[in-house]
Amino acid sequence: MPIWVDADACPGDIKSILFRAAERSSVLVTLVANQKLMVPASANIQMMIVPGGLDEADKRIEEIVQPNDLVVTADVPLAAKVVAKGALALNPRGHLYTDVNVGESLLVRNVLTEMRGQGIVTGGPSALSAKDRQAFANQLDRWLAKAKKQVR
Repeated sequence: MPIWVDADACPGDIKSILFRAAERSSVLVTLVANQKLMVPASANIQMMIVPGGLDEADKRIEEIVQPNDLVVTADVPLAAKVVAKGALALNPRGHLYTDVNVGESLLVRNVLTEMRGQGIVTGGPSALSAKDRQAFANQLDRWLAKAKKQVR
């Protein structure tokens, strides 16, 4: 069960956590982006470059994701699509999207998008905090432990 990373906007701190996890657990981590990114030389870490354009990385991840894979993304519509395919999605702040909660997250995202379209200022997300990084690492460790049990 690999990890797919919507890498164009993934924070560097989160990539570092993923790189360490790939080495520690021998899980394959693939960064999908429309430009070459720096990745450590490792058999467990790879880079997939997609054509430039709106949502091309998202489209590619949606095409290749399989049930029980993990997708790291802050993009709620992508999270909803991969969850519908039986995968899980984890955002960089440690929120795990599942079939139980992704619909509500998508609804909130759509309402906020509509409000911004009407000129209502809703503010953006705060900077990634140490608490966010820890929440991400904890959720990642839980997924890795579950994935390891399923492989046995």
